Amino acid sequence: MMKLGKVYIVGAGPGHPDLLTVKAVNLLRCADVVVYDRLIQEEVLALGNPLAEWFYMGKSVGCHESRQDEIHQLLVRKALEGKTVIRLKGGDPFLFGRGAEEAEYLVDHGIPFDVIPGVCSALSAPLTAGIPVTHRDFASGVAIVTGHFSTDENEQALDFSALSRVPTLIVLMGVHTVGTICTRLIDAGRAPGTPAAIVQMAFWPGEKVITGTLATIAAIAALEKIEAPATLIIGEVVQLRNKLKAAERELQICAVPA
Repeated sequence: MMKLGKVYIVGAGPGHPDLLTVKAVNLLRCADVVVYDRLIQEEVLALGNPLAEWFYMGKSVGCHESRQDEIHQLLVRKALEGKTVIRLKGGDPFLFGRGAEEAEYLVDHGIPFDVIPGVCSALSAPLTAGIPVTHRDFASGVAIVTGHFSTDENEQALDFSALSRVPTLIVLMGVHTVGTICTRLIDAGRAPGTPAAIVQMAFWPGEKVITGTLATIAAIAALEKIEAPATLIIGEVVQLRNKLKAAERELQICAVPA
C-alpha cells in the first residue's frame, strides 16, 4: 500500500522572497508538488524544487467556486499519491485566503496537513508605507475586514457602526468598494477628515502609496488608477507616514558613501 503524503498550507507573505519564513523556503526546496496562487512572485517560485510538479491555480473573476473545488481535489489526489504537497498562498493562509476551507477539506478526506504562517499583508502593507497600525498616542486597537462584497448580504454582515469606532481599520480586497466603505463609515459617524491611505502592490515592483481622508481617498484612488492588490488603511496612524518616511529618506541619504 502506498504511503500517504502530506499537504503543507504555506503562507508566502506579501510577495517579496526575503519575507518568506525559513520553514516555507525549506519546504519549497523539498516539495514534490507545488500548488500556487496568482500573487506569488517569480523569485519565490525560483526557490522551489525544480523537479517538483507545479500547478498554477490563480483565480480569475467569476470562477472562484469551481476553481476552489479543483484545488481541493488536486491537493487530495496528490497526497494520496504519497507526495509532499505545498499549497502556496499569498499573505497568511488563514486570513481571507480560504486556507481554512482547504484544511477542512483535507480533514474530511483523511489527509495529514500542516499550516505554515506567512507575513500578513494587512500588517506589512501599512509598514512598507511608513504607517504603524497601532501607536500609544493614536491607536490602541486595529480591525481587519474584507472589502470584497460578493452579495448585498455579505456587505450588510459588516457592522459599520462598530467599525467606525475602531482606531485603525484595515480593509483588504477593497479597491472596487472603497467608495462604499468610506461612505458607510461616515454615515456611521466616522469623521470625514479621518486620514486614509491605500497601498497598492506592497513589496512588488508596482508598489504605490496614496493618501487622503475618508472623504477623499476614493476619488484619489480613481484618479491615480489604483488597482488590486491594494490595502486600505483608515485612522489617525496614517498621519505618521510623512514623518517616518521622511526620516527614512534622510537616513538613506546619510548612509551613501562620499
